[in-house]
Amino acid sequence: MKNIVRIPAYAAPAGGRLSDDMLADYQDAGVLILRNFVSVEACAALRQRALELVDAFDPEEVRSVFSTTEQTQLDDDYFIESGDKIRFFLENDAFGDDGKLRQEKKHSLNKMGHAMHDLDPVFDRFSRTPELAEVVKRIGFVEPAILQSMYIFKPPNIGGEVVCHQDSTYIYTEPESCVGFWFALEDATLENGCMQFIPGGHKLPLKKRNYRGADGKLVTETLDDTPWPEEKKQPAEAPAGTLVIFDGRAPHLSASNRSSKSRHAYTLHVIDRKARYPAENWLQRGDHLPLRGFD
Repeated sequence: MKNIVRIPAYAAPAGGRLSDDMLADYQDAGVLILRNFVSVEACAALRQRALELVDAFDPEEVRSVFSTTEQTQLDDDYFIESGDKIRFFLENDAFGDDGKLRQEKKHSLNKMGHAMHDLDPVFDRFSRTPELAEVVKRIGFVEPAILQSMYIFKPPNIGGEVVCHQDSTYIYTEPESCVGFWFALEDATLENGCMQFIPGGHKLPLKKRNYRGADGKLVTETLDDTPWPEEKKQPAEAPAGTLVIFDGRAPHLSASNRSSKSRHAYTLHVIDRKARYPAENWLQRGDHLPLRGFD
């Protein structure tokens, strides 16, 4: 694996028209940072809408916890059936010994997912802009479709660690086509658990594959048990409004957030409809919610 000195970062290009240098850097590193891709006003509007949806959620009714360290969601139907819904997932440390939330509701959530981009008009508008459509086109998608959306809260004090992984483990196509588009809605720093990448790591093999077993439960199969070269990881600190684009094989992680500042972010995963999407993939959508691109 080539030792890449830095994660490539640029000011967002006009109209999403990635330059040849940007594309070359993305192909080389597997990750690309574009500063000021969206306005701080657009970020604030999406945060506001997310909090409105949170207000209507009752954590006492559903105590679904999302964790990449303990994988507690693997047997959780609430999670497995969320591909065409808007559902909420709490942090590991959300509840105290007394069974009550340690912090207010909006500071207790790990994420919201996975179909806001198709079910909520505010998220739909944010997700489908001409600028993002142009970026997706220039990366090389033929028939792009937004498969899933995730709103990441990374709350203060209890924001959980995300261990090193590749998104194609969970969003697998043949051939692989998954690309992540991660928007910083608040400043993401080392202090509050910004994303970290291993530049060039997308050229490593796919190390795990997650799918539904014969009993409908999720299985994670190890394909390559070689350790990650985490000594090569680099932080992707990102001011609000930044877009981070990363290949589905790009290894990435984030530390826990023990600061007093949240780190809200919004992620889209795009696949190419020219690729085969296996029926055993965990994320499935009903016929009532067909895949859409950027129209």
